[in-house]
Amino acid sequence: MTAGPPPRFRGVFPVVPTIFDDSGELDLDGQRRCVDFMIDAGSDGLCILANFSEQFVLTDGERDQLVHGILDHVSGRVPVIVTTTHFSTQACAERSLRAQEAGASMVMIMPPYHGATIRVREPEIFEFFQAVSDTIGIPIMIQDAPVSGTALPAAFLARMAREIANVAYFKIEVPGAADKLRELISLGGDAVEGPWDGEEAITLLPDLEAGATGSMTGGGYPDGIRQIVDAYRDGRREEAVEAYGRWLPLINHENRQAGLVAAKVLMKEGGVIASEAVRHPLKPLHPRTRAGLIETARRLDPLVLRWA
Repeated sequence: MTAGPPPRFRGVFPVVPTIFDDSGELDLDGQRRCVDFMIDAGSDGLCILANFSEQFVLTDGERDQLVHGILDHVSGRVPVIVTTTHFSTQACAERSLRAQEAGASMVMIMPPYHGATIRVREPEIFEFFQAVSDTIGIPIMIQDAPVSGTALPAAFLARMAREIANVAYFKIEVPGAADKLRELISLGGDAVEGPWDGEEAITLLPDLEAGATGSMTGGGYPDGIRQIVDAYRDGRREEAVEAYGRWLPLINHENRQAGLVAAKVLMKEGGVIASEAVRHPLKPLHPRTRAGLIETARRLDPLVLRWA
């Protein structure tokens, strides 16, 4: 069997947090500094407007402002994925087209869902992604995450990869991610161009061993995640294992304690941004949780605490 073409995108593509000032308004200067830091820290690419970007607290106008502002500021330095998730097929397709026209390299989309109970069946999910693919000419990453409450069996994901032109990347962040990645790669073959890991990289090493070629993490320490991914990709497995063990306490603190505010706390502590504010009804970290995050990070000397 001959190997397929190399993936267009691989490596570490962290989620860019949305930066607010202390009053909760967009801080566009801070947003640009955030992006510059993340590129300097070694991000192979970026993802904007994801759940860890607090996309659910943004107006449509703010979304458009951020898409254009960030893509213009990045100016091609790294590829940018834009999250365009929406329940409506038409709205998602239109969002995706606007992202492509603004310069996005890829869009990331969750299956359509609403609240705790409104779900759609596999035939309608297939039609949803087919319609988006027919509207754009850039790759689609399907985000397979528990927050949607939608089961996406590996066989169904592989079928969409084979039959829908632009469906080529998959962010797998469900329990048992490594086994699902293996099954997806086995069933999808070359049509699965990008099997990726998520969940702040808490299962990164087993996911890499299952065949993951990319990782979408929080935005606070791309330099640390690169130490794991680069070593593994270059065949230095023991170095990757050691790096994973070294960074895992911080990954765990972000994933299990601090959540989406972690990257902003680290950036504020290091002087990258002026405020770590999140929008209500989200709340800032408890002072002790914040202190634990900073203490854990300082042991690793990440760039975020000295970039400024």
